Amino acid sequence: MRGPGFPGSEGGNGVRAYELMVIHDGDLDDVQVQDELKDLRSRIEEVATIAEVDFWGRRRFAYEIDHKTEGYYSVVELTAEGGAMDPVERALRIADSVVRHKLIRLPDDEAARRGLLAGPAPAIDNQ
Repeated sequence: MRGPGFPGSEGGNGVRAYELMVIHDGDLDDVQVQDELKDLRSRIEEVATIAEVDFWGRRRFAYEIDHKTEGYYSVVELTAEGGAMDPVERALRIADSVVRHKLIRLPDDEAARRGLLAGPAPAIDNQ
């Protein structure tokens, strides 16, 4: 529970912008990865609006994770109500094919810069 003055304590959740990075197991083949991404996309679309999906492909890890040295990286930009992504995160946490995932809430100014949320009106210089 958050008290007054903490982010997220304003009451009402409202639409927020998020960036989700998912790393799928490098032992999967291309067809399996595409199936996993299709499943992920449908799970997200149940609770959020996807703005963009950026598939980075297979990358080598900087260090070994769970005895793995490579994984398939994907980044999803989305908007959702606060807390709406909780079921998706739970599913990612227990999925055997997901090595790591990270969901971050984008600051409002960054979300506006990326066109995910309406930003403040630009200042007009009348001089």
